[in-house]
Amino acid sequence: MDVRCVDWYSNPVSLFPRLVAADARLALVIDDHAWTYAELADAALQHVALLERVGVESGEHVAVWAEPSPSTAAAMIGNFAAGVTTIPLNPKLGSGEVAHIFNDSRPKLAFCAEGFDVPHEVIHVPSLRAAYAPGESSLGEIEEDATSGLILYTSGTTGPPKGAVITRANIAANLDSLTEAWEWTSRDTVVHSLPLIHAHGLVLGLFGSLRVGGALHYVPKFSPEAIGKALVDPRHEQTMCFAVPTMYHRIAEAAEGDADLCEALRRPRLLVSGSAGLSVREHEHIQALTGRGVHERYGLTETLINCGVPASHAPMPGYVGPPLPGVELKLVDERRSEIDAHDDETIGEVAVRSNAVFAGYLNRDDATAEVLDGDGWFYTGDLATRREDGAIRILGRRSTDLIKTGGYRVGAGEIEACLLEHPSVREVAIVGVPDDDLGQRIEAFVVLKQSKQADAAELTNFVIEQLSPHKRPRAVHFLDELPRNAMGKVQKKQLGIR
Repeated sequence: MDVRCVDWYSNPVSLFPRLVAADARLALVIDDHAWTYAELADAALQHVALLERVGVESGEHVAVWAEPSPSTAAAMIGNFAAGVTTIPLNPKLGSGEVAHIFNDSRPKLAFCAEGFDVPHEVIHVPSLRAAYAPGESSLGEIEEDATSGLILYTSGTTGPPKGAVITRANIAANLDSLTEAWEWTSRDTVVHSLPLIHAHGLVLGLFGSLRVGGALHYVPKFSPEAIGKALVDPRHEQTMCFAVPTMYHRIAEAAEGDADLCEALRRPRLLVSGSAGLSVREHEHIQALTGRGVHERYGLTETLINCGVPASHAPMPGYVGPPLPGVELKLVDERRSEIDAHDDETIGEVAVRSNAVFAGYLNRDDATAEVLDGDGWFYTGDLATRREDGAIRILGRRSTDLIKTGGYRVGAGEIEACLLEHPSVREVAIVGVPDDDLGQRIEAFVVLKQSKQADAAELTNFVIEQLSPHKRPRAVHFLDELPRNAMGKVQKKQLGIR
């Protein structure tokens, strides 16, 4: 089929202009499968034909089991082209979690694994590959809907997961901001191993690569060796690596005794970290091993990416950079009054406003009103300080990381950063525990490095030496590992937070 007969660029927020004249340039590498832009466009158009055959109309919802396959990308792109909204499903979800998502989002069609039970009213296609009919289709022009996009479900830390409605316009605006900040071009191939269900792996990794006309090399099963191999793949002109801090930690550990992996880490144009803070120590470790640093960025499901260290600027260990082009950012107090501080000490909640801020939570106007005001400001719940040059330092979540102890307001992230400088500490989480005397007392949950030792008194004294005495942990608990979600974020609720 001549994909050029389809008007992929029919409105100003068309996401993938390279598919207008799709060619033999590499678009996707996943495991042993490699697709060109022409092959991806053809598969996406077959997907559009499938939607038409089963009666899915523009504006309806389609759930896609986000397995690591080029067909998953084709389905999501085809959904955009047909004007339907995609609900990415994590293949690791339990039946109860999927039931909640289906009940909340009411998809017309679901692409799920063989043997997976879906509600009887939902059309079930068990295999994306099997769904595509052989031969060619003639579709004429496709009317793209600027409001269609994604429904990304949050982690559900404060109740059942909520569906964040992300429009095509949100995605286009955010990717264009990142393109400017990171000087992202069609020469770049993104290498990553992040789930294709979140903003980092899906929107940035997949959609971002395709929007700039570059490529994505996806590593379904993470290992430092697999990432290193992808970074030096001779098919790629130049690369960018996207990962979360736990991945960078494991890559750096492996690189200590692997000269080839060290060399692979020197190759990418940018190493990008997100979804959680990369410790200053880890920055220094990677710098020492490779002679180059890591650029951090900061975002949420509901806002996509808000801040990022520009490619033109050296990495900023401990900081996520300034707001991206087109993003307004302010710090506010508990009454949501703006804090005009650039001293890197005054703590405030981050609020942002941009064209990337979501349309709201699906079926939850009440929850939307709690975080999004009438002027378009989204209140993130994240705590931060701001430097004179506008660089933002994230200190954690207001709900779990702002600790009020003995009349002081303490950011958990500051104590965590301090303890990570101790030579025996591998990971740490600081929490506030209810206390009759102090209001909250500071407690530390620590994972030590292999073959390293430290006791509670030693770590407490280390904090006292580096920070004010009131910031010291009142108790230190030693764990084998910290509880984390799929994106590597520590789940402090599982550490006893109430």
